[in-house]
Formats: sequence, structure tokens, C-alpha cells
Amino acid sequence: MDTLPTGISANEIDRYVEHGYAENQGVKIHYAALGSGPLVVMVHGFPDFWYSWRHQMLALAPQYRVVALDLRGYNLSDKPKDGALYSMRYLVGDIQAVIQAQGQQRAIVIGHDWGGAISWQFAIHVPQMTERLVILNLPHPQSFSRELANNPQQQENSQYARNFQMEGAHTKLSAEALSEWVKDPEARAHYIEAFQRSDFEGMLQYYKQNYPRPPYQEITTPMPKVQTSVLQIHGLQDRYLLPGALNGAWQYIEKDWTLMTVPEAGHFVQHDAADLVSRTILSWLNR
Repeated sequence: MDTLPTGISANEIDRYVEHGYAENQGVKIHYAALGSGPLVVMVHGFPDFWYSWRHQMLALAPQYRVVALDLRGYNLSDKPKDGALYSMRYLVGDIQAVIQAQGQQRAIVIGHDWGGAISWQFAIHVPQMTERLVILNLPHPQSFSRELANNPQQQENSQYARNFQMEGAHTKLSAEALSEWVKDPEARAHYIEAFQRSDFEGMLQYYKQNYPRPPYQEITTPMPKVQTSVLQIHGLQDRYLLPGALNGAWQYIEKDWTLMTVPEAGHFVQHDAADLVSRTILSWLNR
């Protein structure tokens, strides 16, 4: 839909989006799309789905073609049973497939949490398709590896990830528990429904296939620098990804890097400070 009615709330956005699918090596990736203009692809994290971006989609849709995907394993996307199909190269390929499904060669990529990790890797390894990069609450992979290897507090706060890597961890999850972080009751109902359609084992494969295991080692092999402009937004109340990992990110980015920290926001900064995040992204894109 190119034109939205005035005065709609972000929670109503599911009535207006277009739904579509991209395919990556036989795996179908669902996405919701809104607006027209330069392409913006939004990638959610754990535990989440495309609806996470409803506030930002509503803000950007008047000027941009905003496409928010469901990661594989989640909601309406396919849910491969082979754990290896959740390794990073396939996840990066999913973003590429969504861009191509929109008939484009490049996109502005926005990612949060695991979506941020995938988006960093996409920008590093597929620079020709990365117009600009926006990352929410996920440090650069080299910075995070440094903190995980050297900061005891980060190691302690990562216990949840080690738990998720254990055999049978998915059997301890429920749609209701996974959506407890959602504060808005109306939105939470959407989350419970989406998680009931999701594959908990697939959701935890992100940790089993891609998250470091102890003893943690700092990545010392240089990665290719990100070749595009980067906006990084971080809620400082995040208990899982501590802000020390933001230090030194400029070393890994070839062009300009803009950092905004939000003292009162937690891990889900796009919810906790929805208007601020939306306005900041829009202003940065329209520089």
C-alpha cells in the first residue's frame, strides 16, 4: 500500500501491509511491506517477528519502501529442520533474497539483535548490496568478541545464550513466556499468535550455530571493513549486550559512523524509545 490513512496506530499496521515471500535455496522467507521509494529491509532478532518494526515502518513508509521479514524459523517463514541451515551464510542469503524479490540490487538494511548480527555480516560480505546500515542493540562482531572474551560481566550476562545452546532447550519455551517482554497487551496478543506458528528449536539454532561457545576467544583475524555509512542505536539498559562493546567500532567501518545511546531504553530499543528511534533513523537517512 502506497498511501496510509491518517491517524492509524502502529498496532494496526498489519491491516495495511502487503505480504510476500522470497526464496533462498528452497526456503521461503515471509515479509511484510509498506510504502514506496528507496528500499529499506528490516531484520528482527530473538524472540521477535516482522511486527517488531511497526513503529518504524509507519514512520518511514511515506518516503521509503519498507520491507520487514520474518527470519527463518519464525512466524510465516519456512522452518528448516536441519540445524545447519540456520548458520550465518544462509541468514545473510535470506536478506539478499528479499532484496532481489523486491526487484532491487541494493537496500538500506536495518537490524536488531540477531537481525543486527546478520546485518553486520551482510554489510561485511555483500557490500555491493548494502546501501546504508542501521544497527540496533548489537555491537560489531569483533567488538562483541572482545567483550565476551575479556569482560566477566558480559560472560555472566550471556548465561542465557549458553542455556539456549543446550540439548533440548527448546522444550522449555512457550509462546506466552517468549512474549513476556512485550509491554503493550494488544501487541503481545500478536506476538503470542506469531510464536505459536514458530519453531522454537529453529529459533534456538541461531545460538547453536552462530553464537560463540566457551572458552570465549577474541576475534583477532581482521574482517573486511564495512564500506557504507553506519548508524548505531543502543539502549543502555540492555542487560544482555553491554555498552562496553560499542567502544572501538570505528575501527571496523570505512565511512562515517553515527552512534546514539538511549539511557532509559533496554534491549528492545525500537519499542522502548519508538518515536526517538523512528525520528533518528528518518533524519539520518534524509541527511
